[in-house]
Amino acid sequence: MKSVVALSILSATAQFSFAQSVATEIVVSVPDQQLAVIDRGKLISKYPISTSKFGLGDGGGSYRTPLGVLFVSAKFGDHLPAGAVIKNRVPTGEIVNPNAPGRDAIVSRVIWLRGMEQQNHSARDRCIYIHGTPEERLIGRPASFGCIRMRSRDVIALYDLAHIGMHVTISQCGLDSFIRQHEDEQPSLLARSD
Repeated sequence: MKSVVALSILSATAQFSFAQSVATEIVVSVPDQQLAVIDRGKLISKYPISTSKFGLGDGGGSYRTPLGVLFVSAKFGDHLPAGAVIKNRVPTGEIVNPNAPGRDAIVSRVIWLRGMEQQNHSARDRCIYIHGTPEERLIGRPASFGCIRMRSRDVIALYDLAHIGMHVTISQCGLDSFIRQHEDEQPSLLARSD
C-alpha cells in the first residue's frame, strides 16, 4: 500500500513540475507595448499589445491604463472562435474579422483585472480587461481606451495560460528588467557537488 501511495505522490509531483508554477505572472511593458508571461524570471511567452491612447492612470471615468500590480479576477470566452464579439462579458454570436473597417469590438477572450494597490483600485469597476481586438493593425502602439488589447490568436493563447488570481504587473519599465538574462544563475539539483 505504501508503494502505491508513494507512486501516486511521485506521479502528482511529476505532473506539477511540468505545469506552470504559482510564481508565474503576466507583465505588461507600456514602453515596449508588449506583454510577457514570466515564471521566476524565465520568459514563457511574449506578445505585442496596445495600451491606452489616453496615457496612464486610474481615475474614475478615465480611459487610461492603470499601472502597478493587479490580478486576474475573472475570465470570459471559453471555447469561443477567434473574432467572436463579447459585449458586457457575454458573446453576441457575431464574429468580426481582423481589421474589419469601422469595428472596435471586444473579441475572442476577456481577462478581467482587479487592482491590488491604491494607484489601480478602480480597475475592476472601470472594466479594465486584457482582450482581443479586431483592430490588429494598431497592435504595437497605444490605441485602446484603457484596456490591454491583443490579437485574437495571442489572447486565446494567453487565456489558456492565465488563471484566476494570477498577478499582472503593468509597468513603465522594459520587459528586460523582469527577465533573468542568464539561465545558469539558478541553482540546479543536478549540478550539486555534495
